Amino acid sequence: MNKYEYLLKDLKQIKGIGIKTSNILKKKGIYNLFDLIWKLPQSFTDRSIKSKINELQIGKISTIDIVVKKYSFPRVRNLPNKVICEDDTGKIDCVFFNSYEGYIRKILPLNENVTISGKINYFKNRYQITNPTYVSKESNLIKKIHNKYSLTEGISEKQYNKIINNVLESLPDLDEWLHPEILNKFNNLTWKKSILKLHDPKNIGNYKDNFFKRLVFDEILASFLIFSEIRKSIKKIKKNKKKFSNYYSRTVIEKLDYDLTNDQKKVLNKINLDLSSSSKMFRLLQGDVGSGKTIVSLISALNVIESGYQVALMAPTEILASQHYFLAKKIFPPEIRIDLLTSKTDPKYKKEIQKKAKELKINMIFGTHSLFQKKMQFGNLGYIIIDEQHKFGVKQRKELSDKGGSNCDILLMSATPIPRTLTMTIYGDMDLSLIQEKPNIRKDITTYSKPESKINEVVSFVKNEIKNENQIFWVCPLIEESKKIDHESAIKKYEFLKKKFPNKVAIIHGSLSKEEKNNTLKKFLEKKIYILVSTTIIEVGIDFPNANVIIIENSNKFGLSQLHQLRGRVGRGAKQATCILMFKKNLSDAARQRINILKKTNDGFLISEEDMRMRGFGDLLGFKQSGIKNFKLADPIQNSELFIIAEKEVRRIEKEEKNLKKYLPLIKLYDQAEIINDLV
Repeated sequence: MNKYEYLLKDLKQIKGIGIKTSNILKKKGIYNLFDLIWKLPQSFTDRSIKSKINELQIGKISTIDIVVKKYSFPRVRNLPNKVICEDDTGKIDCVFFNSYEGYIRKILPLNENVTISGKINYFKNRYQITNPTYVSKESNLIKKIHNKYSLTEGISEKQYNKIINNVLESLPDLDEWLHPEILNKFNNLTWKKSILKLHDPKNIGNYKDNFFKRLVFDEILASFLIFSEIRKSIKKIKKNKKKFSNYYSRTVIEKLDYDLTNDQKKVLNKINLDLSSSSKMFRLLQGDVGSGKTIVSLISALNVIESGYQVALMAPTEILASQHYFLAKKIFPPEIRIDLLTSKTDPKYKKEIQKKAKELKINMIFGTHSLFQKKMQFGNLGYIIIDEQHKFGVKQRKELSDKGGSNCDILLMSATPIPRTLTMTIYGDMDLSLIQEKPNIRKDITTYSKPESKINEVVSFVKNEIKNENQIFWVCPLIEESKKIDHESAIKKYEFLKKKFPNKVAIIHGSLSKEEKNNTLKKFLEKKIYILVSTTIIEVGIDFPNANVIIIENSNKFGLSQLHQLRGRVGRGAKQATCILMFKKNLSDAARQRINILKKTNDGFLISEEDMRMRGFGDLLGFKQSGIKNFKLADPIQNSELFIIAEKEVRRIEKEEKNLKKYLPLIKLYDQAEIINDLV
């Protein structure tokens, strides 16, 4: 058995761990020795200092050398067993509940010298230890510092310490996988030494030492190597080059009533190079709200169509899929045959679409996840575009890449700007393109903050906006701990606004059916209503060109990224847009800071950096669905410099090292999802 395979052994195979203990540990997500290592001590108990009985302090954990003098085993059930012990300064009672006579006689034999350790009590003028934590004739087993771990019910601190100490004692010396230059940055500490230091009670909470940084780096490097292998495996897939003259795409670009930004042009060139190469494209297009990702994807789709292949564009919701479809219908040349497939599509027509797709009579289909159901077959699918891809994890993305077939290029789009270190962490398996520049027709959204007490001023402002034919989102977002209250407050707000603006207000909330929500959004899109009150976050990416005002209640309760995403629902046209952040009185410093940042900037990438700095990477918008790596130690904020070093090191490995055998233990140990097993 390899050294690293030993670390991946099932817990039941480890001495001292039976089926019961194994099941308890598995509830904590601990399945093998490697998992056990990352269960870090929270604090420690110092049992190394011996005390005399006359020096004991009530309530304190103490270690004492005693002589066993007398047993007191009552015959009445449920009464505790007692052992009277002493040293040369006094007496102490060891009290046992639920322990048998035989066991007590064995661990505390009469007239023998024994070391005991536990919490000191005082009862009937005598010191007492109830159920001593440690009892042993070998005092050196007790007189040391014992780590305290966060434990599940059914496993004691003593039992867990025994298990982890056995594991640490038998920890193998793994062959070094780090390059000498990298290892030197961490004072040449080996993996084993670093793990032992990690569990040394002196190092609890020490996150700046070299041993900790070395282990953090290992974790990041393993993740990046896995991504590198996925990228390489995709690049190895050879496809037919797509040949096109840019005829259709040039025609559309010339007809647009605005110029593409430099960022859009650069990204389009990159995508076109990918499409016309013999390697499969697997690219993420990331851009801030309103940066013009959709138009780039549609223009690139035209080149694929020109080369004789079909295109499928998948969006998370029907309304977003429909919106992309209608935009394409508006700008595509009439000879390009496109269609829309959603759950609302008539079953008869659905069959017709499926038939046409198979017979190559449709060039491009827009829809939701139903586009990839078994019944849906394409005659010659060459390009898959997926909007709002943050709902897909690494494993799903890999499956999607495989599903498309060798000739099928894949573009994923996300409107959630995230910091660089986090981009590497989540999207390292893909090539990445950014659009940061906004089209010239888009103006920065003016952002104000108002206390709830000034609601009348906000109502007056809304009246003027409606006079100018502008529409308004009035968002009452749900707060987890008080859904019922917020639901009611949204309905109250709707009733309040209905009186102020008769026949101009509608509401969408969680209790409405999908159809009711879509009908209301359609009315809003068609300007049949002017104010839309919502308890839910309005879908990312949906364009309501006449919605130029968004009012967000309880804005102080939400993170920067969430507020920025909400703010991005307006200002989609050429008019100046406004965001009003309503807040309750007594703002916290953090809430005031968030609101001030939003008032100062519309840059989503800058906002995401600030949000991550303030809140931590695990709590940002949408990342629970992103397939983000659950690092054991690494943190993209605290360890950002190690992420940059790891990225450079992976680039060096890709260039200089053809054989990854040296890194196999690292990859196998850290690849919990086993995505890479079939690749290495």
